[in-house]
Amino acid sequence: MRFHQKSNITKTVIVISDIHLGAGARVHGRRNFLEDFHYDKEMVEFLEYFSAGHYLDREVELIINGDFFDLLAVPFIQYFDDEFWSEKAALEKLKFIINAHREVIQALVNFASFPKNRIVYIVGNHDAEMIFDSLGKYFLDLFPEKDRSRVKLLHNHDEAYLPVPGIVIKHGHEYELAHAYDPKSSIAEDQLGNKYFIPPWGSYYVTRVINKFKEGRDYINAVRPVNKFIINGLIYDSLYTFRFLLANFYYFLMVRFLLIFKQNKTIAEVFKHAKNEITLFQDYEALTENFIKGDPNVKALIVGHTHDPIFREYDDGSIFINTGTWTKMYNLDFSKNFNGARLTYAKIDVRDEEKQESFLPESDNANQVQVNNFSHLDINLFEWRGRTDLPFKEFR
Repeated sequence: MRFHQKSNITKTVIVISDIHLGAGARVHGRRNFLEDFHYDKEMVEFLEYFSAGHYLDREVELIINGDFFDLLAVPFIQYFDDEFWSEKAALEKLKFIINAHREVIQALVNFASFPKNRIVYIVGNHDAEMIFDSLGKYFLDLFPEKDRSRVKLLHNHDEAYLPVPGIVIKHGHEYELAHAYDPKSSIAEDQLGNKYFIPPWGSYYVTRVINKFKEGRDYINAVRPVNKFIINGLIYDSLYTFRFLLANFYYFLMVRFLLIFKQNKTIAEVFKHAKNEITLFQDYEALTENFIKGDPNVKALIVGHTHDPIFREYDDGSIFINTGTWTKMYNLDFSKNFNGARLTYAKIDVRDEEKQESFLPESDNANQVQVNNFSHLDINLFEWRGRTDLPFKEFR
């Protein structure tokens, strides 16, 4: 019976996150170890699929839930030290990325050209510099003027985005002190009118520690869980892992711990604050429970950020989804053991509520609709497999 209900779907919401478009697989004739995205063809086919067939008869909203552009992974510009965070440097980095992934950008433009399609881009932490007006304008100007009203760029972290009532979408970095920033107070201006982004310390950490070690081990930030990565690394790659841990300890000591210590706090308060500073990958499932308990009008919380695809449905019917990433990951947890990219995305089908009621027996219509306000929503996490006629693929 489920397959007969597809004709009453009025809207489809697609959520992707953590695509991490970088400067390209090769830069200046050499392999770019900082490029994490190698699935341009699959992304183009993905966007084309949701712009054709029966999707032409309904509204399709594509939500890019943060970290679409990886502006932290483009050190190939002539800006150094704090100039790297200037508006001029950020715009140059954005152009670098767009030129490296022209096909993906064109596919986005084509997607937005369909009258019933919408794109909502929620800014994350790797693309935080999109809060500059010039970068936002440059991105929106990629779309023809007639289609531009169907594309939105959101960077107000105080409010979650709700594509339909009951569905809450956040990137997820907002809950971590290392990556959280306030868009309203994160831009400084010098006496000459030049603007600079004030990054959270986690962004400094990525550019000054992670990027450096990725040149030697390009998987350095792609292994989960982190504790098993450290244990395995110390056993099988002892010297490099020890150097990496030492760099982490030294960086945090110099950049954060000493600063916290100087704030006239007690030793206990210093260590408690330091623990919160280095807490990565919050327990979003617990956050989901709080969301549901705090607001009965919330059905599902959808986040990204941690690169770990998760689908959980709880006893009360509430749902937690982490949309994962389109970059290559390695999981050492036996329950999630996989290598490579999963190309996962969340999909919400919204059915016409009046037609949905007609499928129920007349005597139960009123009661069932009152008990479950979200019966018209079909929420899932899928993995895009792509389409190809090539018997080979590039070895990476």
